[in-house]
Amino acid sequence: MKSFVFTSFFFFCVIFLSGCGRCSDKPVQARLFPLKINDTVLYVELANTLQTRSKGLMFREKLNKNQGMLFVFDDDNFRSFWMKNTKIPLAIAYIKKDGRITDILNMQPYDLRSYKSSRKVRYALEANKNWFAENGIKINDRVKIPGDIFQNK
Repeated sequence: MKSFVFTSFFFFCVIFLSGCGRCSDKPVQARLFPLKINDTVLYVELANTLQTRSKGLMFREKLNKNQGMLFVFDDDNFRSFWMKNTKIPLAIAYIKKDGRITDILNMQPYDLRSYKSSRKVRYALEANKNWFAENGIKINDRVKIPGDIFQNK
C-alpha cells in the first residue's frame, strides 16, 4: 500500500511540475491589431471575452507608447470601468458601434471609482494617459476598427 501511495504521489508531482513551464511570470505575447483614428495608428490587444475584459490591463508594469487595449462587447450599453489593480495611468475612450468616440477620460492608477460612459457604447479603448489628447483625438472622431478583429473571439 505504501508503494502505491508513493507511486501515485510521484506521478502526481511529475504531471503537476511538467506543466509549470507554462506558469512562468513571463507575459504571453498578445496579438496586436492596428486601429486607425484620424491619421494615427494605435496597436491594440483585444479584450473580447468575459475573462479578458475582466482582467484588462491589470497588473501590467507598462504599456508601449502607441499600444492599447480594445474592449469589445456584444451589445450597446452604458459602460463603466475602474482601475483596480492597474498600475499604469490610462485614458479610456468610449466608442459607439459606428466607431464614433463619445467620451475620453483620464484614469488614475488603483482608483476604485467608476469611469462611466455618457451614452450606450459597443467598445472601450484604453491607452496611456493623455494619449488621445497628445494625438489630437477628440470626441466625435471615428475609430476605424478592422473587420478581422471580430474573427478572433
